[in-house]
Amino acid sequence: MNINADFTQRVVINHYDLPWIASPESGVERRMLERQGNEVAKATSIVRYQPGSKFQMHTHDMGEEILVLEGVFCDETGHYPAGSYIMNPPGSAHAPYSVTGCTLFVKLRHLGPDQVEREVLDTSKADWYQGMVPGLTVMPLMRQGSGSTLVRWAPETYFNPHRHFGGEEIFVVDGVFEDEHGRYPAGSWIRSPHMSLHKPFSKEGCTIFVKTGHLLS
Repeated sequence: MNINADFTQRVVINHYDLPWIASPESGVERRMLERQGNEVAKATSIVRYQPGSKFQMHTHDMGEEILVLEGVFCDETGHYPAGSYIMNPPGSAHAPYSVTGCTLFVKLRHLGPDQVEREVLDTSKADWYQGMVPGLTVMPLMRQGSGSTLVRWAPETYFNPHRHFGGEEIFVVDGVFEDEHGRYPAGSWIRSPHMSLHKPFSKEGCTIFVKTGHLLS
């Protein structure tokens, strides 16, 4: 299965416009943003667990990133409420479930050999740091290798035009993110290819998940 598998192409999707697709486990559904492969796949998805649903123990050969958007996600290591970020490194295994139900932003098989230790961050408590322009604050998520970051835009914040070596991926967590190409409300996913150019801003304010430099291959 190939969905938006050509990383040289710009893609803009709001996941609320996509159908829920059943997974092999009852009560677990996905909205597929990009995918290369079938059940073992390099993929970016929105994943929804109904209350009481679970996945069997499985291994992530090339790692996994999870941002909990709603509810409480669980596995044998703990319970992770909305705002939790989890990086499970290549070769890790777990048996995830949710008692009350949850919705996740999930990336599979995007990690490399420099991500070797599991990382967990509660973004509701972690520190924000001043960004490169006034009104912009950043929260590093993954600490190993080329990491993922949360970026918070105060209303009426504008950034300089710039290119992204290795591309850029954005998921809008809340608010409205914009650039000269369009307007992206919460739930939007934007993937821009290697050396793409834009001039981002936010008139209303927003929080976005950002990953850069990982779209060369």
